[in-house]
Amino acid sequence: MIRDFEKIRLFSTQIAKDYAPDLLRLLHLYKDISASEAASRLGMHIRTVQEFFDGLHLAGILNKQEVYESKRPYYRYTLSAEKIKLELNIASFAKNDLHSDKPVLIRERKNANARFTTSRNNLFISSVTIWIGEGRQRNEKRVNLTNAQGRFLFNLPFPEAPSQSVDEMMNKADIPDEHRSEIMDIVNLLIEHNVIETM
Repeated sequence: MIRDFEKIRLFSTQIAKDYAPDLLRLLHLYKDISASEAASRLGMHIRTVQEFFDGLHLAGILNKQEVYESKRPYYRYTLSAEKIKLELNIASFAKNDLHSDKPVLIRERKNANARFTTSRNNLFISSVTIWIGEGRQRNEKRVNLTNAQGRFLFNLPFPEAPSQSVDEMMNKADIPDEHRSEIMDIVNLLIEHNVIETM
């Protein structure tokens, strides 16, 4: 079972190659095989096969053993398992600060380099444009918001107004708790870019 994301990425990169099924078949048929043997068997360039085998080795799919022939070292490869299972926990990519014991009080930062664009009916925010950098080096980052995020930010206190908690704003905007993760994602982004300040 492979659970490490980097190993899953390495494995996925290798098996996406057009020649992957042919090389995997050889690895299954042979007790062990070298890159040169596999390359000559399939009419491939040895470096291509070597990179494929080394990638699978780093992913934990192949065993790699150094052997000597006429005092010249080379590697032989064997499958570490006949069947491979991958398990990817997508939740592990989310930040751990989505649910905090201490309420986070927020409001719009004064003189923030951002523009909130409202919807046509002025009932929610449709996008936020953030300016990053100074002078000619300044870049524009435009973030299109989900409906829940737009309703939430529509209730964001102005710079001079008292700060409110995320929970208060979600309740005011009638946003179910199932949207909390996407709400906190946009809050964290705007805090990172100094558009929102916390208390």
